[in-house]
Amino acid sequence: MILIKNIQVYSPQDLGVKDVFISGEKITLIEDEISPLSEKVTLIDGRGKKLLPGLIDNHVHITGGGGEGSFKTRVPEITLSKLVEGAVTTVVGLLGTDGSTRSVENLVAKAKALKEEGLSVYVHTGSYGYPSVTLTDSVIKDIVFIEEIIGVKVALSDHRSSSMTNQELGRLASQARVAGMLSGKAGIVVVHMGDGKKGLEPILQILRDTEIPIKTMRPTHVNRNAMLLDQALDFAKNGGTIDLTCGETGELSVASALRRAQAMEISPENITLSSDGYGSFSDYDEFGALLRIGVASVSVLFKELRSLVLEEGFDLEEVLGFFTTSVAKALLLYPQKGTIAENSDADLLIVDEKLNLCSVIARGKLLLDQGEMQVRGTYE
Repeated sequence: MILIKNIQVYSPQDLGVKDVFISGEKITLIEDEISPLSEKVTLIDGRGKKLLPGLIDNHVHITGGGGEGSFKTRVPEITLSKLVEGAVTTVVGLLGTDGSTRSVENLVAKAKALKEEGLSVYVHTGSYGYPSVTLTDSVIKDIVFIEEIIGVKVALSDHRSSSMTNQELGRLASQARVAGMLSGKAGIVVVHMGDGKKGLEPILQILRDTEIPIKTMRPTHVNRNAMLLDQALDFAKNGGTIDLTCGETGELSVASALRRAQAMEISPENITLSSDGYGSFSDYDEFGALLRIGVASVSVLFKELRSLVLEEGFDLEEVLGFFTTSVAKALLLYPQKGTIAENSDADLLIVDEKLNLCSVIARGKLLLDQGEMQVRGTYE
């Protein structure tokens, strides 16, 4: 049991200074004042600090991405401490280009390992390619029967994709939609968007030609280029959910995209942010030859939050939802995740006035305290 005293609570709305009591994996009480029930209760002094919901990173290559530059460029698996130090308490894992040397079995096993170590973890079946790699030989069965699987991944408008037809994309979306209905999960198609000239047009076409709800399709990396971002903002204006990748600069930055979204009066619930952590970033020449490859960090998510508030002039309440509540609602995890409320999961961050990360509580356990990891992954 943990009792946090005299801390300013952002749920993400500012609730003022409160006491927050945690029992097991849940937030049990939020009151103006709560007295310690026992000496066994861990007391945390929150004076001068803020309490935020733990960040939900909905796009992380937990088993490692990369591989486009041969075997030596395969990114290693992520560790518990990298996620915790990045202020991430809930993570959604997925595959990337490589659905051959990586597998959905490996992805689910890694998710289970991170869950055993203290985080909340979900995954998507599939990869860039089509037909989708799966665990059960069926996208529908993967989502319905595998606890951690909540959707399916595919790639469009990218030279590394399978150049699937609109009919195939529509069929995949229908499978995800039905699987979500049967299992009570999100049942979404996460679409990696590349730099291809078609952009979102294949998605827009199947939405015009079928009865598939717009919320089923979840394009990500939509701030990759100017044309794609224009399409994505229109998509969100019409009720779709788009995912911006943190770390871009200039007109493609998260700050610039959010200002445009505000001007267009797009609902904040239609925008999520993610890190693309442990995926590779790569550049190619005009002939498709690899020029450069590197690895993205999950820490960019929390850095983006700090930058939006401290450098770009956004209010904390204004942007915190893009990392928490909006993501939880998009994944059908709200109010279990993404908020600070009684009976919600105790996934919490304690930060100081400059938004420096002090402590991380995940599923009711203190994993990071005063900047020091209290628990590490099994092989760290």
